[in-house]
Amino acid sequence: MTTLIYWFRNDLRLHDNPALTQACAQASAVLPVYCLGSASATHNGEPRWGVMQPSVHRQRVLLDSLQDLDAQLRRLGSALTVLYGAPGEMLPKLAQALNVRTVHCEHIAATHERSEVDGLQQAGLNVASHWQSSLFEPAALPFKVPDLPPVYTQFCQALSHAHTPVAAPLPAPTQLPPLPRTAHGYACVNLAQALAKLGDITLEPRSSVPYWLGDFAGGERAALGHLARYFASNLPPRYKATRNGLTGTDFSSKVSLWLASGALSVRRLHQSMVDFEHTHGTNEGTEWLQKELLWRDYFRFLHLQHGDTLFRYRGLRDKVPPVHHDPAQFTRWCLGRTGEPLVDAAMHELLATGYLSNRLRQVAASYLIHELGGDWRAGAAWFEAQLFDYDVYNNQGNWLYIAGMGCDPRGGRRFNVAKQAHDHDPDQRYQKLWQQV
Repeated sequence: MTTLIYWFRNDLRLHDNPALTQACAQASAVLPVYCLGSASATHNGEPRWGVMQPSVHRQRVLLDSLQDLDAQLRRLGSALTVLYGAPGEMLPKLAQALNVRTVHCEHIAATHERSEVDGLQQAGLNVASHWQSSLFEPAALPFKVPDLPPVYTQFCQALSHAHTPVAAPLPAPTQLPPLPRTAHGYACVNLAQALAKLGDITLEPRSSVPYWLGDFAGGERAALGHLARYFASNLPPRYKATRNGLTGTDFSSKVSLWLASGALSVRRLHQSMVDFEHTHGTNEGTEWLQKELLWRDYFRFLHLQHGDTLFRYRGLRDKVPPVHHDPAQFTRWCLGRTGEPLVDAAMHELLATGYLSNRLRQVAASYLIHELGGDWRAGAAWFEAQLFDYDVYNNQGNWLYIAGMGCDPRGGRRFNVAKQAHDHDPDQRYQKLWQQV
């Protein structure tokens, strides 16, 4: 047995964490680590779009999640070491100080995240990464990942025809290997001091905005608590009917906050859905929620299949006309000053809360791309910086889809903003709510 480093990324939980389970099984001592300078904590956008620091809302969720994770590790005799810098800089130094050669972590198939692992390997570390963010295991799919169907519907049909199983979620460990004794003197083990590097994350008072998600704290315990309350309520069967709502907390499941940070395992969510259906029977709501989880998986496997291709302007298309991105128009879109009431209200909500309904994310993205002629990558970078439920796979996949550069067989989705306002905000309640913010 030996000493290992476990590097937390977008898996800030103890339950259903195969990579952590594997590390603990192979080690006599484990040092859990998080890097504040990692792609999971900072902004991935290109410099061409200007400086886009993670919003205070996204930072607050990260703060909640790290504090909760540290508390849970301490209950098991361990603790979280938070490092100030980027993984490629900090982890090799830490490994050398501890005489450690191997780092275990979650596998993330996105450009910046993969380059982080490449940097560790180039520094001489062994990196044992484990894919664990999807509902279905890649090996359980009825096709090889390079043969992923090019359309979401075909993907779903293949899974259905093959009766592809979902693995049961792993329980949280009841004990962990101890910390390496030499780690106790390491300079960056003070969580409070390290988190101060996040800067001032003081939010506006809840009374200063008309609608707030402040009660949705980050962290695994908050995630599991919300999951229990949601499936003890009458909301799941209504999900399909209410999912396109614009305002409030009950029109959708609101689990994206915890899925994005990995505080909640998607397989744990799926198990709760199955348990609910065993008790209450199948219904349109949970069936539709299952479809949303399949979209989430599809975008993940799309990244495994295509990698860096998904981060170029033309995406999966061979040829596209040149884009004439206007920085001034883009800034007006970011700040909600386009003159289009529904779009401006959406961008105001995003700035004020770090959240936006799925319907309005699509409408706002379509407006930037198809009405303003903006570069979809700039919009994706802005959403990445602002959203407290930012997920690299979902964000990239959805922006590609709207732009027609991804897996949409119709070549993009252009939303008629006037029709969207009429269908989803007929009394202008949402627009009035946010027009002054």
